Amino acid sequence: MLTVLESLKLSTEYLEKKGIESARLNAELLLAEILNCKRLDLYLKFDQPLKENEVDIYREWISRRGKFEPLQYIIGKVEFFGLQFKVTRDVLIPRSETEILVEEVINFAKDKSGLKILDIGTGSGNIPIALAKNLTNAEIISVDVSTKAIEVAKENALLNSVESKVEFILSDINHFKIETGLFDIVISNPPYVSAEEYPSLQKEIVEYEPSIALTDSNDGLDFYRTIAEKSKSFLKKEGKIFFEIGKEQFDDVEKILLKNNFLNIKITKDYQQIERVISGELK
Repeated sequence: MLTVLESLKLSTEYLEKKGIESARLNAELLLAEILNCKRLDLYLKFDQPLKENEVDIYREWISRRGKFEPLQYIIGKVEFFGLQFKVTRDVLIPRSETEILVEEVINFAKDKSGLKILDIGTGSGNIPIALAKNLTNAEIISVDVSTKAIEVAKENALLNSVESKVEFILSDINHFKIETGLFDIVISNPPYVSAEEYPSLQKEIVEYEPSIALTDSNDGLDFYRTIAEKSKSFLKKEGKIFFEIGKEQFDDVEKILLKNNFLNIKITKDYQQIERVISGELK
């Protein structure tokens, strides 16, 4: 019977041959999930033999990872803002950069009460759920065009005990109708990859993650234009809009916001000093 150490060595070699980055780390994370332990605990179990069913699952998972399926889809979950989220191929895998978007909204809203927030393009529900866990008095409505994404988001709301704090609505933002001037904040991490750039993304992204959540099949700015224009009616006077943006998109998105009467534009950089979050105030 294979031991933990033998399994890790064989799996790492296999993933390296397939061209998977950080092969050893991937092998360890997958095995730790199967053994229901922390990754570093594997080092205390090197001589432990794997059970037959554990070997079977591990082989299947390593094979899937070798075909560039993202690790998060294989294990079916991801951590975001200190919370656990279910993920399927129907939703974009939450990224650490998006935590900055959530942080910016929390920092703005933490001392305010009775806020109404609209999240556009909810995906797994990671943004509104993280906000709901940290803003106890906020009312949040979250919109997505995908039925399956809404289903996953609702499951995640239940998983994180905020099902009563977030209302999920199935709707295309172009046809979303709601009371004028209802919201204090609009937040979105929209598809911002251009059609030209999309084919050059990592294989894991292009072949497995939903393209509808990544690209607008144009210049990567369509959703900023639409959301900024629509938000003029969604937001209260002096309401705030928060966007995650792609690399080198700040100037273009700033122009879109200014054109739609948003002032006091602020930019926040991510951990790699890339301009990542932009916000503005409706005048």
